[in-house]
Amino acid sequence: MELNYKEFGQGEPIIILHGLFGMLDNWQTIAKRLANDYWIFVVDQRNHGKSPHVNGLSYPLMAQDLKAFMDQHWIPQAHIIGHSMGGKTAMQFAFEYPDMVDKLVVLDIAPPANESGHGLIFDALHSVDLQKIETRIEADEKLAQKIKDYGVRQFLLKNLSRQKEGGYRWKMNLEAISNNYDNILAAVEGEYPYDGESLFIRGGKSDYIMEREADVIKKLFTDTDIKTIDRAGHWVHADEPALLMKNLRQFLE
Repeated sequence: MELNYKEFGQGEPIIILHGLFGMLDNWQTIAKRLANDYWIFVVDQRNHGKSPHVNGLSYPLMAQDLKAFMDQHWIPQAHIIGHSMGGKTAMQFAFEYPDMVDKLVVLDIAPPANESGHGLIFDALHSVDLQKIETRIEADEKLAQKIKDYGVRQFLLKNLSRQKEGGYRWKMNLEAISNNYDNILAAVEGEYPYDGESLFIRGGKSDYIMEREADVIKKLFTDTDIKTIDRAGHWVHADEPALLMKNLRQFLE
């Protein structure tokens, strides 16, 4: 598995992992800001962006992908930052390969299993007939029949790619993501507790890390802090990038 990636800057390595339906492009702005002081890698996880499309999708598999990526690039240890699905990958990696993690940052996700909440998004994506649409506007109009939030539609439409031979395709492997959705919702399991330094950052308007989840985090991560960015929702890096940067720098330095 050779993950697609981009790198910026130099210094101590940081690897950034995106969330479900995302890609490395979602994190380039943050990556470039951090690149003034660090060597940044932003990667597409399997079945996302330009990384390989395969059948399997689970946190143990994505942790193995990250291990292979670090080995391929001769990175013995790195700071790991993960958002949502990427945050669970980061936690799984920390449990399985603790010596390869310098500092761990998890954004708006906790170790327990999540309830299903993407049914409408899957329905909307499957409703777009890629053989019939001729413009991105047509795709947006189709998504809008099920998803009213313009921002969510634009986030999803970043996955829409025009083919050289004409027509469109999804950058993500929608079939594999749909078939393995239960694995994405699953709890993170492994050799815990993790005693390395970690920081969990939650959005004040999000319900992904409530008190129950915070209690679990503190049991599984013994040297951790949980910060709240009040005005942010689940997409902390998009809602409050300046405050996120402040928290990241304080922790990493």
